[in-house]
Amino acid sequence: MDPISSTQNPKIKELLKLEKAGYRKKTGLFIIEGFREIDRAVKSGYEIDKLIYNPDLSSEKYATFIQQIRTSVKIPVNKNVFSRIAYRNNRDGLLAVSKMKEHPLSALDPENDSLYLVIEQVEKPGNLGAILRTADAAAVDAVIICDSQTDLYNPNAVRASLGTLFSNKLAICTSVEAIDFLRNNQFNIFAAALQNSTEYFHEDFTGATAIVLGSEADGLTSIWRENAYRIIRIPMKGIADSLNVSVTAAILCFEAVRQRRKD
Repeated sequence: MDPISSTQNPKIKELLKLEKAGYRKKTGLFIIEGFREIDRAVKSGYEIDKLIYNPDLSSEKYATFIQQIRTSVKIPVNKNVFSRIAYRNNRDGLLAVSKMKEHPLSALDPENDSLYLVIEQVEKPGNLGAILRTADAAAVDAVIICDSQTDLYNPNAVRASLGTLFSNKLAICTSVEAIDFLRNNQFNIFAAALQNSTEYFHEDFTGATAIVLGSEADGLTSIWRENAYRIIRIPMKGIADSLNVSVTAAILCFEAVRQRRKD
């Protein structure tokens, strides 16, 4: 098959529609770019619907990988077309369309020392992806995404996660559902907020722990503060009164990791 050379090709026009959240939701499909991310998705059980590749960029380096991808739809495109459909500067020449997964709260199986990261009303897909990367690095047991203001499968979230979106155990639900679940499973809920808070390093994160973060614009809603076991804060020594939410996630999660070390 000759590589597609026009963005007006019906297959390419259909692909470009997946840039819109509404069309992703309608079709249940989303885009993954790059060898590493596609490989991690496949290893995590995501089903590839189609693979698009540029023969000049992917060349022989990924020939075996392309052959092994389990889909009957493999579409070669030229460099100009690939640069139009790629969301980033993709040097691998590989792009996949994958089927979304469901992420019900009921799929989580907490234990008496589980560490969960909960994020409420996250607004920016880049922040969401960075938080998932932190969660993977800290080996948290699950990430619960509550009342999200962005799309989990937004290309920026996929990209910023470096493929850890696929390896993390995720649940998507409302804050009310998450609180009921955590309380029923005897989690200590640590809500990150400034009001009536204590510095995080005074707390014990070794039992069943849920660290809860809110949006950068508004912080946590009152329901989380009202249901928290403790409200915690990171002391700010400069003129800034807050950190990026992904940075906050890293600080708090790795404090929990430090406390749980066995050596």
